[in-house]
Amino acid sequence: MSKIFLIIQREYLTRVKKKSFIVMTIIGPILMAALFIVPIFIAQYSSEEKKIIGVLDETGIFHSKFKNSDDIFFHYIYTDLNSAKDQMLKSEDYALLYIPKTQIALPTSAIIYSNIQPNINVKSYIQRIMSKEIEDEKLIVNIDKLNLLPEDRKIALNIPNSIKTSITLTTIKIVGDGEEEKTFTELSMVLGIFSGVLIYFFIFLFGAQVMRGVIEEKTSRIVEIIVSSVKPFQLMLGKILGIAMVGLTQFLLWIILTFTIVGIFQAIFPDKIQNKNTELLIQNNGLGQKLNTQTITESTDEMSKVFEAIASINFVTMILSFIFYFIGGYLLYGALFAAIGSAVDNETDTQQFMLPITIPLIFSLILAQFVIENPEGPLAFWLSIIPFTSPIIMMVRIPFGVPYFDLFLSMSLLVIGFLGTTWLAAKIYRTGILMYGKNVNYKVIWKWIKYGS
Repeated sequence: MSKIFLIIQREYLTRVKKKSFIVMTIIGPILMAALFIVPIFIAQYSSEEKKIIGVLDETGIFHSKFKNSDDIFFHYIYTDLNSAKDQMLKSEDYALLYIPKTQIALPTSAIIYSNIQPNINVKSYIQRIMSKEIEDEKLIVNIDKLNLLPEDRKIALNIPNSIKTSITLTTIKIVGDGEEEKTFTELSMVLGIFSGVLIYFFIFLFGAQVMRGVIEEKTSRIVEIIVSSVKPFQLMLGKILGIAMVGLTQFLLWIILTFTIVGIFQAIFPDKIQNKNTELLIQNNGLGQKLNTQTITESTDEMSKVFEAIASINFVTMILSFIFYFIGGYLLYGALFAAIGSAVDNETDTQQFMLPITIPLIFSLILAQFVIENPEGPLAFWLSIIPFTSPIIMMVRIPFGVPYFDLFLSMSLLVIGFLGTTWLAAKIYRTGILMYGKNVNYKVIWKWIKYGS
């Protein structure tokens, strides 16, 4: 046991002292925190740029209908099209909106002239306003045909607004003891997929490190000296566990540093995130028009729901489950990666053996979308207890709530699966690690497995 510990210590210290480990440990949290912070600053500073748009409306329908927003300003032009285009090019206007006159129907198209590609927010903003105004005009035309009394006409004009209804669905799960828990399906979907992809990424990243490490030691003949002091199985197990500890250390540092960076950002700019998101909700809800107190209240409620959803996440359960399935999945696949490394003389030769190992991981990642649609179904159950797919699929299921029996069974089978792959890989490793220049195929590997059986 002391020899395995020494190998673990060597593998761990050798890798954590590398510049690449230190650099990635620092860059990783910065990049993850940047995914959260940078879009807020980009949205803030990009929205500060004022865009002035001239409006040439030959129909007269949209006169004074285009209301200014925080970053889009409209002014009306009363000349011909050519003069308007010349004026736009000579001025600092961002674009010219031209609405041509139609003879037989309300206008359903317009042209934006600009010396640069118009931004998608500007196009969407104009389209929303024009669509709303044309819908109102069509409503007025149809109501006029009915020859209603003034009182009835007023009621009819208000019908579209009065029937618009926003449905809010709140999902509450009743647990075994009758306690009620509010759930957020969309957040569970995102969290499940993100956790599954992260497990997939880590297994490949650190499993490949095990394989490369074995190949390097084998080709440099260092392994011949090492196995004179330790058994091949001890060497393989020590290498796998050592690299697992490196990966776990890096993951925990990423979590701690990412939360630290985001926490510092929130402490320095306490209102920036909430104010910016509320501002975006207000802009989208009001088409640039002045909003009433009810609309602002609704926007604030939306932000409250977002924070409530985040607060509902059981981070302790998620992190502990992630650590277990990362370690279990890595140990299961790491042993197979070590066996492949011991069987070949260079990394190029590993391709023929990688496919059977990687298929279950790729398969589980593809089927994750079906598991999300029915996390309690038979497909989700079986994929989450089979050791080769459970590290990814179970992490997808956990945010939706998993019965304790399923979780216990999955974890138990994953441990058994790890022990089984380690035993199998050890048989390949102890023979292949000392083989040089041999053309290895599946038939040869099967013979190595049978040695000593």
